[in-house]
Amino acid sequence: MGQNDGKKVKWGIISTGWIAGKFTADFVHVENGELYAVGSRTLESASEFADKYQIPHAYGSYEELLSDPEVDAVYIGTPHPFHKENVLDALRAGKAVLCEKPFTLNSGELEEMITLAREKNLFLMEAMWTRFLPTIRKVREWIDAGKIGEVRLVKAEFGFRSDWKPEGRLLNLELGGGALLDAGIYPVSFASWIFGYEPEDIYSKAHIGETGVDEEFSIMLSYSGGRTAMLNGAVRLGLTNDAYIHGTEGYIHIPSFLNSKTAVLHIGGKEAETFTDDRASAGYVFEAEEVGRCLSEGLIESPSITLDESLGIMRLLDACRNQWGLRYPGEN
Repeated sequence: MGQNDGKKVKWGIISTGWIAGKFTADFVHVENGELYAVGSRTLESASEFADKYQIPHAYGSYEELLSDPEVDAVYIGTPHPFHKENVLDALRAGKAVLCEKPFTLNSGELEEMITLAREKNLFLMEAMWTRFLPTIRKVREWIDAGKIGEVRLVKAEFGFRSDWKPEGRLLNLELGGGALLDAGIYPVSFASWIFGYEPEDIYSKAHIGETGVDEEFSIMLSYSGGRTAMLNGAVRLGLTNDAYIHGTEGYIHIPSFLNSKTAVLHIGGKEAETFTDDRASAGYVFEAEEVGRCLSEGLIESPSITLDESLGIMRLLDACRNQWGLRYPGEN
């Protein structure tokens, strides 16, 4: 019997920020869950959010939400420096947890979260929504069917030119700002999805801006058999945000891969095959439904993005920052 005994999962939303709003707005498409409560640092903020998204219960603190026995699972959309505290509190309260990416600031924090989740036999998953998009699942079908032969090279990038706001989250070292955690998690996770989370070698370079954060970076990963991944990310530089998967028999192009609605399969001299996702939702619905599916099956991890993989990805990000000499405040 699953943690929710086959019933609709009652969700609590922790945070009323931008990404929490995007996730919550998309919840209208979720079939195996329902919005039950929202918690914020003030009751005013929670109430406004609850009214906007028609959520029955609003709490003026995260603690109040977590103490509600009706809440089955929580979505944590706070800034990533607060993820560790929020996740540990939720797990201690006996809740299943979907935590926004990046999971944590570093792998040490994530190890603590994983240890507690497994000790308490509770579900925990990183909200890497890209993994669950229909387009990405179609790409996996093409790869598994051998459509492009043996995959040899992955190229992926995500970058945008943000406004110059040194005090804002993106450029603030105190808040874990910079390209790697905010934008880079997408191409790094994408490479992990294709090649696994343990590359043989990591080579990376970053431009550290005047606020001390990485504004742009490039990473090359090498894997067994000579396979490679070329990844880029930026918060002060606009990039194409596409991904390419090259195999011995062809390649796949995924425009705007992190929220992709199309993928194009190119095989030799054949006419290209295009998959188009005509979804009405933004796409966050799929990660929420994955949580519900896992809970109904009694799983405490999603096979689509396991905790070991999320930890491997965080260790890879740590390795890159170590190459750059970049530390967040409070880290050893």
